[in-house]
Amino acid sequence: MDAIFLMNNVWIVVCTVLVLFMQGGFILLEAGSTRMKNAGHIAGKTVFTVGIVSLVFWAVGYGLIYGKGNAFIGFSKFFYGDATTMGVDLAGSVDFFFQLAFAAIAMTIAFGGFAERAKLSAYVIFAVLFSVLVYPVIAHWIWGGGWLAEHGKQDFAGSTVVHLTGAMAALAATIILKPRIGKYNKDGTSNDIAGHNQVFTALGVLILWIGWFGFNAGSTFGVADAFFGYVALNTQLAAGAGAVGAMLVVWATTGKADVPTTLNGALAGLVAITASCAFVEPWAAVFIGLIGGIVVFFSMRFFDKKKIDDPIFALSVHGTVGVWGTLSNGLFATPELATVGQAGLFYGGGFEQLGVQLLGVVTCGLYAFVVAFIILKVMEKVMGGIRVTEEEEIMGLDLSEHGGYGYPEYLPTPNTKTGA
Repeated sequence: MDAIFLMNNVWIVVCTVLVLFMQGGFILLEAGSTRMKNAGHIAGKTVFTVGIVSLVFWAVGYGLIYGKGNAFIGFSKFFYGDATTMGVDLAGSVDFFFQLAFAAIAMTIAFGGFAERAKLSAYVIFAVLFSVLVYPVIAHWIWGGGWLAEHGKQDFAGSTVVHLTGAMAALAATIILKPRIGKYNKDGTSNDIAGHNQVFTALGVLILWIGWFGFNAGSTFGVADAFFGYVALNTQLAAGAGAVGAMLVVWATTGKADVPTTLNGALAGLVAITASCAFVEPWAAVFIGLIGGIVVFFSMRFFDKKKIDDPIFALSVHGTVGVWGTLSNGLFATPELATVGQAGLFYGGGFEQLGVQLLGVVTCGLYAFVVAFIILKVMEKVMGGIRVTEEEEIMGLDLSEHGGYGYPEYLPTPNTKTGA
C-alpha cells in the first residue's frame, strides 16, 4: 500500500478527531455564555444531537451531498458502507468520517438560535430535518459538484457551507422562538443577560481555535506537499487578528476591553478565513481576520437593536462574518492559489469571482433561512409550540426538560434532619 496514501488517511482521521473535539468547545462556549440553570441541558443536547446527525448523515446525508444526481442534489450512496481501503486519495470511510464532522458543526451552530428557550423535542426533530433538507443541499451545491461548484464558487473549508448555513437556520429559530424572558424592556431597551462563566467561554474558544486546524488544514485532504502548514499559518494569523480587532474596537467604543467581545473576535477571525485559507497570502489573512473581528462587534450590536435575541452570537460570528469571509475570496484570491474559480479583484481577476461569491452567499443564505423557517413553523403548529412555558424557562431547562441540574450542589434539597 502506498505510503502517501496511508499518511493522507492518517492525517484526515486526526483532523476529523480535532473537528469532533470542537463540539467540546461549543459546549463550554454556549454553557459559559448562558445561565447556570441551563448548563446541563446545553451539554447534553450537544452530545445527543451529534449522535442524531451521525445516523442521519450515514443514512442519507452523505449520499445527498456526494451521490450521483444533478446540479441540485445527489441520489446515491445512501446508508453508506464503502469498505474500500485502496485508492489514490482517501479511503471512502475516512472521507465519510471527515464530512460527517462538518455536518455536526453546522447543526451545532444552528442550535445557537434555540438557546435557553426551546423544547428538547424541538432539538430532536429539527436535527433530523436540518440534516436532510438544509445542510446536504448547500453542501452539494458547493462541494458535491453542484451548480455553484460549476460556477467556481470558492469555499475551501466552509464559511458558507457550514457557518452561514448554520447561522441562517439559527436566525429562523430566534425569530420564531422570540427573545428570552427579561431580555428586552417595554420601551425597547435591552438588558444584558450575562453568561455565568467567562472561564468556560474562554476555554471553549481555545478548544475551537485548536480544532479549527483540523477544520481548515484538514481540508487539504493530504500531506504530500505539506500545504496544510500554509493553511494552518493563515488560520492562526486570521484568528489572532480577529481577537485583536474586536478588542480594540470595543475598547475604543466603550472604554472597556470587553472579554466576551474579544473572544468572539477570535472566532470571527477563524470563521472569516475558513473560506479563503488556501487561496490567499498571509498578509491578506491578517486583514481578513482583522475585519472579521471588527465586523462581529457591530453585527452583535445591530441584532440587539433589532431585538433579535442571540445568546451566543451565532448570527454575528458565523453568519455576518461568514458572509465577509466568503466575499473576501473575490478580493484576495491569488492566481497561483486559486485552484477553484478565478483570482480576486485585487489580483487582476476583475469582478467575476466576487460576483460568484456574492451569488453563493445570497442563494445559500436564503435557502437555509427559508427552509429552516418553514420547518420550524410546521413543527410549531404540529407540536403545539416549540418553546418551553414561561414557568419552565424561569425554572431552567436543566430541571424542566431533564429533571436534574447541571450544578447539583446548588439545587435546594430537603434537610435530612428536619425534613424541611
